[in-house]
Amino acid sequence: MLDPSRSFAALLEEDARYKLDAYIFVFEALSFAQNALGMGGEKPSESEPADPPGGESGDAPERHVSGQELCEAIRQYALHQYGLMAKTVLNNWGLYKTDDFGEVVFNLIRIGQMKKTPSDTIVDFENLYDFDAAFRQDFRITHPAE
Repeated sequence: MLDPSRSFAALLEEDARYKLDAYIFVFEALSFAQNALGMGGEKPSESEPADPPGGESGDAPERHVSGQELCEAIRQYALHQYGLMAKTVLNNWGLYKTDDFGEVVFNLIRIGQMKKTPSDTIVDFENLYDFDAAFRQDFRITHPAE
């Protein structure tokens, strides 16, 4: 969960390409990847974890989702949440390509809201799929047989 005590105002001022909703959505998609899709394995993190609510650290191992896995989870989560409007919604938030997901993730890492492993790089998010193809669902209106 994003820590509401951390201000996003400075981040949004520094990098005005993405709306707050983009950050929230990518963070929620990470949870979707881990919990609904079962993505991620136990990996040591490079960054110290953000303090959990209540200030107590959990002993549960961290589950790491790769950039490629996260981009696929974002695609599925967007289609699940917004259907045919997924691409339009993401574009409205400043997200036009998978590279943008990487920028959002690494901004969240920079402010301590996400973690990375030593092998994670922003390159992991580059050109993984075409937005037009990835968010176009085969939509057909069928007429019930009489």
